[in-house]
Amino acid sequence: MGKNLVQQARGKGGPRYRAPSFRYKGSARHKSYTDPEKNVKGVIIDFIKCPGHTTPLACIEYEDKEMNLMLAGEGMKVGDIVTYGNNAEPDAGNTLALGSIPGGTLIFNIESQPGDGGKFVRSSGAFAKVLTHTQNTVVIMLPSKKQKNFSAGCRACIGVLAGGGRTDKPILKAGKRHHMMKAKNKLYPIVSGSAQNAVDHPFGNKRTARKSKAKPTSKHAPPGRKVGMVGARRTGRKK
Repeated sequence: MGKNLVQQARGKGGPRYRAPSFRYKGSARHKSYTDPEKNVKGVIIDFIKCPGHTTPLACIEYEDKEMNLMLAGEGMKVGDIVTYGNNAEPDAGNTLALGSIPGGTLIFNIESQPGDGGKFVRSSGAFAKVLTHTQNTVVIMLPSKKQKNFSAGCRACIGVLAGGGRTDKPILKAGKRHHMMKAKNKLYPIVSGSAQNAVDHPFGNKRTARKSKAKPTSKHAPPGRKVGMVGARRTGRKK
């Protein structure tokens, strides 16, 4: 009898693959959506490390008594004043709507829809760049160099995310990687299908030198066979 593929086990949502969100310090997002034409100032009172984020989180207390966790940018420090509002200066740490940010400015934590708190550019050391403005949209170059249109009302934070260079330090031992992955309940190590036994994966076997049986699969195939090139548009070498 065969076993569930890893893809199927992850989709089932058992405790082995569930994020340990009870360890997280909170949701890192922009200030709750209020009148964007009115500037609200806040002060950074602390920085904390959250296992659910690769970037330090800044604890901000706004003058309207709202406490907020925000992704920290480079150069931020305790006691700094940050401002939320479309009339704020485009300085590091301030939050403005994209329509109010001049072209060429580096930004992070960009909203997908106005008021959702931020969905794009949230990893340590990352930044996006404002390219051009139209009447209702703004063109942003994301860290992948892909250009994407956003609504001019979406908010973003000015600057570059803190924690850059995090991936530069080599992980010299498998044990260290194991503990890093365990902190976020990630699957490790990831074993290729061709290295598995035949009962565990469609590509697995031990009978030939050519281990894998990677070949196109119909998009109507049953779940246990749906690996590799699923519903491939074309096959063979390009000429």
